[in-house]
Order: sequence, then structure tokens, then C-alpha cells
Amino acid sequence: MDISWLSVLFGAVYIGLIMAFGINVIMQRRPVGVTLTWLLLLFILPVAGFFFYLLFGSRRLGSRRLKRIESLYPDYAQWSEHLSRVLEVHQESCPSRAVHTGVYKLAEQTLGIPVLPSDRLQLFHETDNILEGLLNDVNGAQESIVLEFYICEPEGRIAQLAEAVIAAARRGVECAVVLDAVGSWSFLKSDWLQRFRKEGISVTESMPVGLLRMLFERVDIRNHRKLLVVDDQIAWSGSFNLVDPVLFKQDASVGQWVDAMIRLEGVPAHVLSTIALWDKAMETGENHPLFHTNYQMPESSLSCYTGADVHVLPSGPGIDRERLHQVLLTAIYESKEELLISTPYFVPDESLLQALKTASMRGVDVQLLVPYRNDSRMVHYASRSYYDELLSAGIKIHQFKGGLLHTKCVLVDRSTVLFGTVNLDMRSVWLNYEVTMIIYGHAFGLTMTTLLEQYIQQSELVDAKRWNKRPFSKKLRENLFQIFSPLL
Repeated sequence: MDISWLSVLFGAVYIGLIMAFGINVIMQRRPVGVTLTWLLLLFILPVAGFFFYLLFGSRRLGSRRLKRIESLYPDYAQWSEHLSRVLEVHQESCPSRAVHTGVYKLAEQTLGIPVLPSDRLQLFHETDNILEGLLNDVNGAQESIVLEFYICEPEGRIAQLAEAVIAAARRGVECAVVLDAVGSWSFLKSDWLQRFRKEGISVTESMPVGLLRMLFERVDIRNHRKLLVVDDQIAWSGSFNLVDPVLFKQDASVGQWVDAMIRLEGVPAHVLSTIALWDKAMETGENHPLFHTNYQMPESSLSCYTGADVHVLPSGPGIDRERLHQVLLTAIYESKEELLISTPYFVPDESLLQALKTASMRGVDVQLLVPYRNDSRMVHYASRSYYDELLSAGIKIHQFKGGLLHTKCVLVDRSTVLFGTVNLDMRSVWLNYEVTMIIYGHAFGLTMTTLLEQYIQQSELVDAKRWNKRPFSKKLRENLFQIFSPLL
């Protein structure tokens, strides 16, 4: 064949691929910034662009996983309906504590899980207290332990917690562990996995990866949830991974990670346990008796005067992806006086960015807390590309210098708290499996305010004038990374 014909054939195939991939990107109907970024990559990276799109460009969960999810829906619907009936008595007799009714009504009408009374709700923000609390509850387990975490590295003080789980299994406690395949790679490839399974502990690898899987599943969808449930009555959730901050990522030169967790008792523990066991069933196809159990609400949960009201919001690619985004936007637009946000990774989409600017410009005191140094170089620069707009709108930006601030929280008017595993970046909002607790009430709102104000005291306020004088090279680098921010 003549070389010229080869060139024509290659060009025709290339143009055909560009058109096919381009149409596929457009038909996904994602945010405009994401669509344009993928189209740009396809055009400027002729071969690599196709490869990257196949790996990361769609929300492919795999046909087997999708079939399992579909088969689980009837059981989930039955469980949800039963729980709603159980909670009807509480909802009829106890008035809502919600100040921001827009957030409350949106969550109530879209989640399929009604607001939950929590007997006791505590905030923990010091590593020693978090680890001590987790260990005490595991040691006190009598019937069941459910663990689901993004990262588990049983070194240092976490090894003690892992030994406590083994000890619980030996005394007859049913233990189920769900770990993200990438985040917990070191655990899943270590002797700990064999030790757990030898003791009868169920360990499930969530969202596994591999060369063959790349052809059928998107490999960067991660299970970012972090929760521990004991006896279906006590639960922990928040930003803390199962790592010892003294040892974790010390070569990243960002200091120790700073986290917070919430300990809940009562009905929210049952819901969080069900979420984790759903994730296990999604990977294994093994249903769990909990989905068919007639739940009995603890008598202490019937009181209207203790604890707090909580909506538990699970999110991920297999769930209504817009729900979390809608809740975040509603919370920002419903703020009246103050909006405090703590996030380690701040890479918002256009709608969240505009909502924050609008809130500030209508008089809300909007304050953003982010780490001074970040373990992700790309996020570090992309995040700072938004500072000019935020500062111009009157938003205060605090850069935390006491380590890598990893706590994820949106606090609205000191009365509504969105707390959990979600970062204010598009990966958390649209892609990863996450869990958020929406907590209503002034008492817990003031507790969270105290913590965030402590963070602010350890932070440096970004000065708009000094920020505008930074070198052009930094501005260029930040804006270049912003182009790819929809993909971070």
C-alpha cells in the first residue's frame, strides 16, 4: 500500500475516533467545564487523550456491579420503608430542630431516609481522643463491628486497634471490614489480611483495580467513606482515616494530618451500618440479614429533648449524583449571617463558586479554611487559582499552618452542620462514594463553631493586596492547573 494512502487511512481513523469520543463526551451531559476539559484533552493529546478518557472519562461501574446494585434495590426499599414507619412516631411527636428548612426539606424529600434522632452526639478532634474512643468502643463490642474506611495502615497506634478487632472476633463478635482497594492497598497486601480472615473476620476489597478491569470499569472511582459501627448502636464517622498521623505521609512535608470525628448513638448508627453492608454486598453479591431485620428504635431515641436530629446522606456514582450538589448549594444560598467552611481540597465547580461569592456579596460572613500546604501539588495550585475571585467578593481565606487540615465541614449560621468525608472538589461531589451527616440544632452548631475558630487561630489570613502582588509565574501556573480542575 502506498505511504500516502496509509496517511489518509490513519488520518481518517484518527478523525473518526475524535468524533466518536467527542460525541460520547457531549452526550454524557456533565458540567460544561468537565465537558470542555475532556474535549481539549482529546484534541491536544491525540493518543494519550483517548487512553485517559477510557480510564477516567466515564462513570463505568462494571456490568456485574451494576447487576448487583439493581438486585439490592428491592431489599433497600423494604428496609427504608420499614425504618420510615418506625420513625413516624418520633416525627409526629417531636418538632424538627432544623433552622434552615430548605436543606431539611430537600434532604427529607430526596434521601428516602427520614431525619434520625441521635441519643448522644459528640465531636472529637484530637487524635489521641479519637483513637482512644474507637478502641474503647471496639473493646466493648458484644455483637457486631462494621468498619469501612478509605485508608487503613495498621502501623503505630492503628495496630493496637486492629488487634482489638481480632480480639473481638475471638470472643464471638461478628466483624465485617470494607476497605478501599487503592487507599488501603498496604493493608490488603500485608499479613494483616490473612490474620483477619483466619479469625473469621470478613474483609471486602471495595472498588478493586487491575489491568483487565480498566477495560470495563473506571479505576479512579474510590470508596472514600470512613465509619465504624459497634453493635448497630454506636457509630463514628468523619474525616479520620485509620492511620497514625505521626507516621502517615511524613515525607510529604505537610505536617501531621488534622482530623475530626463524630460519635453518634441510636438510629444513625443503624443507618451507617446498613450503608457499609450495602457496599459489601455491592462487591460480593452476598446479601446481609440486616436488610431484612425489623429494627427496634431504642427507647432513649424517643425523647425529644436529648441528642440531635441527623440526616445521613450517602453519595456516589451509583446513587443520585446531583443530590449532594443540591444540598451544598441549598445550604450556601440559605445562609443568612455566617458560613464557615473547612476543606483540605478546594476545587469547586462554577455553581458552587458563584454561590459562595453571592452569599458574601449579600452580607453573609463567608470564611474558608484550607491547609497552607497540601499533599497534592495539582490541587495546591488549582485551589489557589480561585483566590482572586473569592477575595474580590469579600470572602476571608484562612490558610491553616498547624498541619494538613483534613476536617471537612460546612457550618451554616452556627445551627446547621454538614460534616463527613466530602471535600469541596468535584471528585468528592460527583464521583467518589462518600457519606455526609447533616446535623440540625444550635447546641452542636456552637460546638463545631468552637472547633473551627480554634483552627482559624492557627491560620494565616490571606491578604488581598499581598496576594495580588505574587509573581506572574505563580499566577500562570495556578491558572494552568485550573483548566484541569474539573478532572481533579
